[in-house]
Amino acid sequence: MAKNSKFLGFYALVFFLIPFSVLAVDADTRLSDQSGTLTGQNIEVASLSVETQPVLAKPLPKRANFEQEEASQDARHVADWIVDSGNNRGMPFVIVDKISAKVFVFHADGRLRGAAPALLGMAVGDDAVPGIGNRKMSSIRPEERTTPAGRFVSYMGINFYRKDILWVDYEGAMSLHRVVTNKPEERRLERLATPTPLDNRISYGCINVPATFFDKVVKPAFAGVMGVVYVLPEVKSKKEVFASYYDVE
Repeated sequence: MAKNSKFLGFYALVFFLIPFSVLAVDADTRLSDQSGTLTGQNIEVASLSVETQPVLAKPLPKRANFEQEEASQDARHVADWIVDSGNNRGMPFVIVDKISAKVFVFHADGRLRGAAPALLGMAVGDDAVPGIGNRKMSSIRPEERTTPAGRFVSYMGINFYRKDILWVDYEGAMSLHRVVTNKPEERRLERLATPTPLDNRISYGCINVPATFFDKVVKPAFAGVMGVVYVLPEVKSKKEVFASYYDVE
């Protein structure tokens, strides 16, 4: 009987202690709630809020619209990068593909305005000779007559002969203008008309385009606004010339 009394006393003690322990835990939990510590209930709510957040779809890449115009992969890739990255800063832009001897004019949003063949610098190369813009044309040697690659903020202006032109690089004296025809022996109109780009290297570095294309496409695109001309490289890589370039997947 004494043993039974001891056991009964022990269980009674445990019985009374357990509720106090539980109450102590509850009190600690409430204190933790007030101090900002996450409790089991809060964790469940936090988990629920994370799980119910909508998954945002990755935005689709932006691309240039060449319509049905034929263009090289390099021209398409650079145009897509310009539109997707906004590198043209909301301005109309031009792509000069030296290898294909072709010029593309775009609206600011990447829609094609028009395209045409072009005559380019006689020499192959992507760099301009330092100080070439201050030299007389008669002093420029054939191997110096390059159309340099790069990104040029451009605008309409007037040249030495009072002709309206698109200044691509004023300091380098490089412009985009109507085809020059004052030297018949150069056969510039005939060169523009042939289907091959192999005979389109004849200028001192400027970009010659058909007169109708200049008047109906280039001038309206740059009327009262500045734009960007991208001259694609023919020796260097796109990344070397356009530092922030990336392929649009």
